[in-house]
Amino acid sequence: MAFPYQRNRRLRATEAIRDLVAEHHLLPTDFMVPLFLIEGERKKEEISSMPGYYRFSLDLLIEEVKDCYSLGLRSVLLFVKVAEELKDNEGAEALNDDGLMQRGIRAIKIAVPEMYVMSDVALDPYSSFGHDGIVVENEIVNDLTVEILGDMAVSHARAGADMVAPSDMMDGRIGYIRERLEDEGFKNTGIMSYSAKYASSFYGPFRDVLDSTPGFGDKKTYQMNIANSQEALSEVERDIEEGADIVMIKPGMPYLDVLRIVKDNFNVPIAVYQVSGEYAMIKAAAEKGWLPHDEVVLESLIAFKRAGATLIATYFAKDAVRLLKG
Repeated sequence: MAFPYQRNRRLRATEAIRDLVAEHHLLPTDFMVPLFLIEGERKKEEISSMPGYYRFSLDLLIEEVKDCYSLGLRSVLLFVKVAEELKDNEGAEALNDDGLMQRGIRAIKIAVPEMYVMSDVALDPYSSFGHDGIVVENEIVNDLTVEILGDMAVSHARAGADMVAPSDMMDGRIGYIRERLEDEGFKNTGIMSYSAKYASSFYGPFRDVLDSTPGFGDKKTYQMNIANSQEALSEVERDIEEGADIVMIKPGMPYLDVLRIVKDNFNVPIAVYQVSGEYAMIKAAAEKGWLPHDEVVLESLIAFKRAGATLIATYFAKDAVRLLKG
């Protein structure tokens, strides 16, 4: 019986050769760490729908950032849970230079200056309606919202944010934010745009974390239709033209096809967000013994790199780094 001279299995025979010929690798610098900030002192609240993940008061958040940096992680993506009494329809608290977000940014940059701080720019944590924009007669209005987002981005830059991350999906907000940052002298403050953010059902745990579930309706009039992929190219192209430095696809694993087509069509850094629902599913299946936790975490993350991601926002960042170090 004749056997082939070319045997693909030769390059799979040992761990050493598999690593040598691997097409993609995971590094600590691939990851952005989402962090949730709350008011108070010495508070570390586990999130029931995200086992092993926490909200931190500012003092403990700083300890967490230091731990992340010691592991080799170099970027955090900051979110805040806003007290109910500070919420309104105009996002006034979002513009407070001494607000929770702004204090968090300043504290991180003082404690760990080398950590690259990205800040969430959106109104839903501040909105009495739980929406990403100002509501007028049950409509989320675009242009008024964009003006507030521009002010918000400037406030974050003033606090020391290295990059602002608009996650709202309003039309034209990247150009307006870029213009505002330039006018205020923050030409080196970057923009990571949530360019293709879908109206997904995978966000549930995140909305529990920040108490930002919409008070009426849904977010389908501004977040993307889950049935569309080519539309993502239009969104990404527009954001790049308006001044985005990094574009993001969100969620992650259900939208690997979108990540791939964006990679194939644009030569810019591309981020992907492995969202709370993805995290919760892996955790739940692992707790049931249905999936091996560590192996599935790394497999899901390498899938993002294989599909074209430059950066990965993931709640598994610390777990992944420890696993990679063995």
